[in-house]
Amino acid sequence: MTDTQKSTRPVNVTSKTSVSVLFAGDSGDGMQLTGTQFANTVAVYGTELNTFPNFPSEIRAPAGTIAGVSGFQLQFSSKPVYTPGARFDVMVAMNSAALKANLKNLHRGGIIIAGSEGFDVKNLKLAGYPEGANPLEDGSLENYIVFPVPVLQLTREALKESGLSSKEIDRCRNMFVLGLLYWLYSLPLESTIETLHSKFQKNIQMADANISAMKAGYFFGDETELFANLGRFDISPHKQHGIYRRVTGNEACAIALTAASKKAGLELFLGSYPITPATEILSTLAKKKKYGVKTYQAEDEIAGIVSSIGAAYGGALAATNTSGPGLALKTEALGLAVILELPLVVINVQRGGPSTGLPTKPEQSDLFMAMYGRHGEAPLPVIAARSPVDCFYTTYEAARIAVEHMTPVICLTDGYLALSSEPWEVESSDNLVEIKPRFQPARKPEDPPYLPYKRDERQVRSWAIPGTKGLEHRIGGLEKQHETGNVSHDPINHELMTRLRADKIAQIAESIPLQTVDNGPLKGDLLVLGWGSSYGAIKTAVEQALENGYSVAHAHLRYLNPFPKNLQELFGNYKQILIPEINNGQLIHIIRDTFMIAPEGFTKIQGIPFDEMEILNKITDLIKEL
Repeated sequence: MTDTQKSTRPVNVTSKTSVSVLFAGDSGDGMQLTGTQFANTVAVYGTELNTFPNFPSEIRAPAGTIAGVSGFQLQFSSKPVYTPGARFDVMVAMNSAALKANLKNLHRGGIIIAGSEGFDVKNLKLAGYPEGANPLEDGSLENYIVFPVPVLQLTREALKESGLSSKEIDRCRNMFVLGLLYWLYSLPLESTIETLHSKFQKNIQMADANISAMKAGYFFGDETELFANLGRFDISPHKQHGIYRRVTGNEACAIALTAASKKAGLELFLGSYPITPATEILSTLAKKKKYGVKTYQAEDEIAGIVSSIGAAYGGALAATNTSGPGLALKTEALGLAVILELPLVVINVQRGGPSTGLPTKPEQSDLFMAMYGRHGEAPLPVIAARSPVDCFYTTYEAARIAVEHMTPVICLTDGYLALSSEPWEVESSDNLVEIKPRFQPARKPEDPPYLPYKRDERQVRSWAIPGTKGLEHRIGGLEKQHETGNVSHDPINHELMTRLRADKIAQIAESIPLQTVDNGPLKGDLLVLGWGSSYGAIKTAVEQALENGYSVAHAHLRYLNPFPKNLQELFGNYKQILIPEINNGQLIHIIRDTFMIAPEGFTKIQGIPFDEMEILNKITDLIKEL
């Protein structure tokens, strides 16, 4: 036990297996930073976790209003967890708007730690409470355990000798809350102290103030009688082996591209235009220059992708990242990459649409666009990540497919995966599959003429690097003549080339794994088929359904085009198929068209992920109807 964990009075400590916590307040209250630091400490402590940052789409929504509420939810546990929790056990509400926006998702009997200054007349009015109503005083929270804490007053008292301005002192109130939660869950302060020293290394006064505020919150929990009846909690660490780090989906994508470039022996180039929620891929890779990574922040989405196409032509592992509106702008250039048959990784971090839509909210909104959103017949592989950690493996696989099959590949994540996090056992490069570029060797005088679009048995052409002797050839967006690559307007040739490009993509099915069942029986009443970020909620719901005796299984698709070869056979083993999606039903249309079956759809389009209880209730209803 560290010094900061030593209690000055006897306190009851209750062991728990898992807990879900929500930090919520105005978007200026620092809830994202508070939640991130709490998650980092939990990860260092060794517990499993899953996080969900949820913040306003507006850059600065009106302070004190429901629209301005920013939240960070996480579940941490002594056993693996796959969601931030369908409901949370503890809510930190910095103001009345935060309480009103999130109370419906707090367990009955849950804990509310309320920043009492955020419940004055002004804040209550901004949150839409009736005149004279204060939930901290009117008995409306009788089903919960409520602790009003004067966070602002206590922070000011702790920092009155700091020399900071009143505004600077008030900004430290989130650290007071963080310290209080560390006390409540018996967590150490040392990791956050190190982080604050690093973050404010050029402003020691600010670092010391934040640390003092955090310690004040910790010792407030220890000294006040407020929590005497509640006591403290302890979540035992999960037994882990190896080296772990906490990783977000965006960070995992960036690390995967770097790893893939090294494994393939290629330089990495990312051409990108900043767009929420995908920007962190660019900013993460921009810090990896020592690994030979080149990043280009372009003036727009089109410039981002065409610069990457140029890098691919030059022999680099080329990538671009974007979100839905940006993918729409990249579609013409994607068609160019298809007809050039060059390797390119396109990471699309989906968000709510259409148009600008919901910039900070997740949605599985772009499957149709990924599958069909290009001029003409321009098929390409589409794969999707299922978790923040899986963003690494899926992006790496996208790079492998792109390089070995000479094609652009779309890798789908979304705003939930991109910004949420979980522990990751850092992967050894020895465990990663090889990536083998097929470079065309220099042509000798006695060799036959070079044919840039001559294909192997997989319909894949070779990669001709500019400057290689004897490989001069013509490129561009006009239709190619079979094998020679010359411009061709011949209708028969156009049909041949269209079918060859499609066959090349179809043959990728030979190099991807067969579809497996994640859990549940191999034959049964119901198969829940998912893709993307619905994985955690589906997995947890199916596990609970199995515990309740239902005949239900879960299969999760990574490969969306082409599908795994055994998918139709798998479907035949179940009486019904349920497809949950965070859209209005896109995969279900593709499954119906491809396999001529009639699955049951279950959609949610609210800018928030599924929770396990929603899916469990749907599973229960469907099986009762069978």
